[in-house]
Amino acid sequence: MAIQFLPIIKAVAPYVAQVAAYAIPAFTAKPETIKADPVLVKQIEELQEAATQNAQSIHVLAEKMQQAINGFETAAEEARKQVTTYRNLLFVSLGLSSVTGLICIYLLLK
Repeated sequence: MAIQFLPIIKAVAPYVAQVAAYAIPAFTAKPETIKADPVLVKQIEELQEAATQNAQSIHVLAEKMQQAINGFETAAEEARKQVTTYRNLLFVSLGLSSVTGLICIYLLLK
């Protein structure tokens, strides 16, 4: 059996080195051969910094907006209470003026 594989091994042996030379780099880490442009790297860093600052600004803006909304809700609740109080006073004053009007009519007719 080993004799049958011997001619195949002799035929393939010269190409094993070439196949290995092409295959090994595909399975190993590739060194960084492309050097980045320093201006491009600087621009990317500036963009990342600007994006971070924008995110922080949006967070602060959202907090301020939430405080404003809470203030609006509080003011709306107070306004609702005032409207209820004024409506009750209006009905009381309307009732009292109706009673005084009836008393005046009664006294004029008597």
